[in-house]
Amino acid sequence: VSSCHKQDIQQIKGRIWLGVEWDDPQRGKHDGTYEGTQYFKCSQLNQLVDISVRECAVSHAGQKEEISRTCANIRHINLSRNLISSWETVTAIASQIQNLETLNVSENKMKFPSTSTSVSGVFSKLRILALNQTEIMWTEVLFCAPGWPALEELYLTSNNITVLERPDNVLQTLKLLDLSDNQLLDGNQLHLIAHLPRLEQLILRNTGISSIHFPDAGFGCKTKMFPSLKRLAINDNKISQWSSINELDKLPSLQSLQCHNNPFMDTEKNPETLRQLIIAKIGQLKVLNKSEILPAERKGAELDYRKIFGSDWLAAGGNWNPEKNKPSEEFLAAHPRYLSLCLSKSKYSKISISSLLVHVYMCTSLHTEYGAPEEGELKGRQPLTLKNQLLTLTIKCPEKPEQKPVEKKLPESMTIQRVKGLLYRLLKIPGSELKLSYESSKLEGKEVELDNDLKPLQFYSIENGDCVLVRW
Repeated sequence: VSSCHKQDIQQIKGRIWLGVEWDDPQRGKHDGTYEGTQYFKCSQLNQLVDISVRECAVSHAGQKEEISRTCANIRHINLSRNLISSWETVTAIASQIQNLETLNVSENKMKFPSTSTSVSGVFSKLRILALNQTEIMWTEVLFCAPGWPALEELYLTSNNITVLERPDNVLQTLKLLDLSDNQLLDGNQLHLIAHLPRLEQLILRNTGISSIHFPDAGFGCKTKMFPSLKRLAINDNKISQWSSINELDKLPSLQSLQCHNNPFMDTEKNPETLRQLIIAKIGQLKVLNKSEILPAERKGAELDYRKIFGSDWLAAGGNWNPEKNKPSEEFLAAHPRYLSLCLSKSKYSKISISSLLVHVYMCTSLHTEYGAPEEGELKGRQPLTLKNQLLTLTIKCPEKPEQKPVEKKLPESMTIQRVKGLLYRLLKIPGSELKLSYESSKLEGKEVELDNDLKPLQFYSIENGDCVLVRW
């Protein structure tokens, strides 16, 4: 007896034809062609590479070698939301797939080994494994992990994992780990997985963590934990203190951060200011909440940061004279990057090595040109009244000397697109043809291009007295 499945039903010249595909490719009399027209086409299971049998009531592997005989070239298989009850069944299925690279068995309530298992070659080529909603515990992950020698991505969401253990000699090839929707006991659990050498992406959405701390590194130093981590997601958690954001600057490779829906974000009502603060606090960040950080945005954020907290720096013992610059430990804890933003290398080298806590900053090189904020630059956080939001700017057309400069008061929230609209009415030049930039006495000899029509003036850190240059 040979099995087959229905492929299609067609009415051909007044007769009903049923097309079936035999599981045994040696069966069958033709290729579905009748009088020169092909009405049926076999899927050729033995050539399939990617298969999904999600929610198909799969409960066991079937007859011995049946999978390897009919689907010998499978590399990616989705077995999610079925009736698989044990990891043993998964192993039985995988043992018939020689080149298995991706396996998704999420949403199957399974029993996993409770002790170390003997290593076999069943999962020797497996790179991506999804075990979401399978009720697996971290200890069980570690028991199974010796059988995953090439694993690069591991998804473990919604498994009631609360505690972690250090993965000794396992998971050393892992590049991505997703622990979202597991309520971890505390942020210190992360220390137990902090030495995975190749981990580049860590997803911790809704894990209940309230703080992040890397105790092996002081202010301004880089931690030895998570040495390869480039992308971190900590959305929907309970992080309430900015100190945890300061700690992220210690990660040596961090480039991308997602941090929406954490209580610390409620401390700043203006979303643009909030974004600038995060950018200024994490020096190497290139992407924040899925939005790229352009060089102009970083420069503006860091310049503003040093101005906003300049008065606090002075009050805490900061000084323009490097020999007297001794900010308090409390200030340095709240603003670990402040000195690196304000002091150039030449100025820094003059600070006495005995100065309070300054030796800590020797841990990392300083790459700034800003210098300490001048007295006239210092500004505190002001209430958002219309008066405080208006900028007095001079509008110049450098290539049209006959056009006299014009002084205008513009809201700092005004987008570049709206500024172009205003200039169109003023100069009678279509906005699409206008190219804007600005120059400031604080950036002598430099011109900053206003190249994003959707961004507000404050995005570029334009201040009162600056000059907007108009070309077309």
